[in-house]
Amino acid sequence: MNYCPGPNHRYGCDGKLEPLPRRARLRNACQCPIKQLFIVIRSSDPTNNTPFSGISTVSKSRFRKPLSQPRPQNANSILGKVEKLGRWVVCAGWPYVNDRPHLGTFTQLLSADVYARYLRLKGEDVVMVSGSDEHGTPIEVEAIKLGIPPRKLTNKYHKLIVQLLKTFQIDFDNYTRTESRVHKQFVRDFYLKVENNGFVYSQKITQLFCLNDKRFLPDRFVEGECPYCHNPNARGDQCDNCGRVLDPKDLINPRCTLDHSTPIQKESEHWFFDLPKLSEPLRKYIETNPNFPENARNFSLGWIRDGLKPRSLTRDNAWGIPAPFKGAKGKTIYVWMEAVLGYVSATKEWAERKKQPSLWEKYWFDPQSRNVHFIGKDNIPFHVVIFPGLLLATRENYDLPWEVCSSEYIQIEGQKFSRSRKIGVWMDEAVELEGPEYWRYALISLRPEQKDTNFTWEEFERKINTELNDVLGNFVHRTISFIQTYYKGKVPKYFTTKEQHAKILSSLSNSLPNVDDRLGHFRLKDALEQVVELAREGNRYLNEHEPWRLYKTDTQAAGETLGVSIQIVATLGILLQPFLPSTSKKICLSLMGKVSLPWKSAGHTIVKPGARIRPLQPLFHKVNAKKLRAGLEEIRSRAPIEAEA
Repeated sequence: MNYCPGPNHRYGCDGKLEPLPRRARLRNACQCPIKQLFIVIRSSDPTNNTPFSGISTVSKSRFRKPLSQPRPQNANSILGKVEKLGRWVVCAGWPYVNDRPHLGTFTQLLSADVYARYLRLKGEDVVMVSGSDEHGTPIEVEAIKLGIPPRKLTNKYHKLIVQLLKTFQIDFDNYTRTESRVHKQFVRDFYLKVENNGFVYSQKITQLFCLNDKRFLPDRFVEGECPYCHNPNARGDQCDNCGRVLDPKDLINPRCTLDHSTPIQKESEHWFFDLPKLSEPLRKYIETNPNFPENARNFSLGWIRDGLKPRSLTRDNAWGIPAPFKGAKGKTIYVWMEAVLGYVSATKEWAERKKQPSLWEKYWFDPQSRNVHFIGKDNIPFHVVIFPGLLLATRENYDLPWEVCSSEYIQIEGQKFSRSRKIGVWMDEAVELEGPEYWRYALISLRPEQKDTNFTWEEFERKINTELNDVLGNFVHRTISFIQTYYKGKVPKYFTTKEQHAKILSSLSNSLPNVDDRLGHFRLKDALEQVVELAREGNRYLNEHEPWRLYKTDTQAAGETLGVSIQIVATLGILLQPFLPSTSKKICLSLMGKVSLPWKSAGHTIVKPGARIRPLQPLFHKVNAKKLRAGLEEIRSRAPIEAEA
């Protein structure tokens, strides 16, 4: 049966033959010289889309597309031209700077760093961005209570976070702040475009108003009794006791947090983002994006099924970005609706600093670019629904989020983090208790990828002592120490073809694809477990062959064991680069005299016989849960946690 449509016909979208347009008929393949020939092999009859006999189709994988899979080929790659590197914007949720970041907040920053490092090692073009979220009522209320300008308060915590990022080697291309000139101007220009496209409207609403202070009272400016659990100190945005989201007018016996007077209700005009207009394109976007995790997809589609609501754009706050709308004098943009635009403005600011002000557009408008987001699950709707909705409302063909990697919650000893009750561990405290590499390891190995994680000091002790120290650190130290002691620091001869080394060499060669697969699917915790498992296999291999005993009777056989073991050490040094950069650097310097080694060389025998190995001190030490608890209490006795805003 002939399925060629002929020179003057084509198959339409419905699979049926249709005549070519006149212009195409005049320049069809029979009348023009052939410059390029593409042969397309179909697995189905295009007239009715049924499979040809003898050709089986491949079912779609239940897994999301990993990074390691090839991208769809274009004409250039089919013809043998080198495909350009991928372009990525790696985004981490912006910490709110009314305090220092705790373990949960910091996990998002660390996760973004691990993934960005991985992409760079793969040779990808990466820009990693985030910043300090410093507007909104919590900061304004706290600043008023302290009698200082809000900017002075946010300066303090922004500076501290920048220092912590440096200490923990969180390597942002641009960690900025919402008070930056670029961000404020970008937000104002952005919303004028959205308004001009018909997605912004104004409406008068009733709000609480303090007669004494002569000001409207948005969320945190109001406290009162929760209408659900009757907690007497519920805030205007949420009750900490039962977790319900509230409106200030919901509170029983509301009071102004500044002077404790009883507010009145008064009308105020505000501006809204007409999100319901975008329900259908958002539904299609979420349903057809294969990369979203199921929790993000299901939660967001549920939002749409229940009916999207207009989102408030303005607040009666003095602290924030002035609203650009006509008649909105004295209003500022609601903090949630401006901070989410920071991913774009931070990329724009990065480009300006590089003296290439239009460079950011390649990262946000090129269909080949991807932006990925590391957030907590409480921020899913803002990144899967609201942020894409805002980008769509500009009608400027922004790249929508390619992946939103939302993790579950981290609890501390079975309880939610709370500043006021001193429940939690804050990162400035953490680094006093143990070094950054210990925390990088613990936070990724405990990362709540599928369910909530409960952090305890006993679990931290177990992770560090039995995994990081006894498995990873022990194998590296044993191997290098034996070579130093028995072979004067030179790698002995080894043979990769002998049967006794086959099993461990198989584990070695599989290590890179195993880690690639996990990282490509954003399973950072599983990827790190694969690295530790390779070290565990190395320890088994050493224990099985006992080179320290074998050396007494057969120095060549003992040397072969150590020569193979040092290859595993080298691969560990490579695979640890995204997770533990300082540890990786020490290993690479010891083995090869270089601060890093190519990612693609992992799994290969790259340390040659006769190579000199530099001595390496033990990489880690053991920790004690009781001492860590006592240390935390001692830190807090010196510098008590500040009262909650």
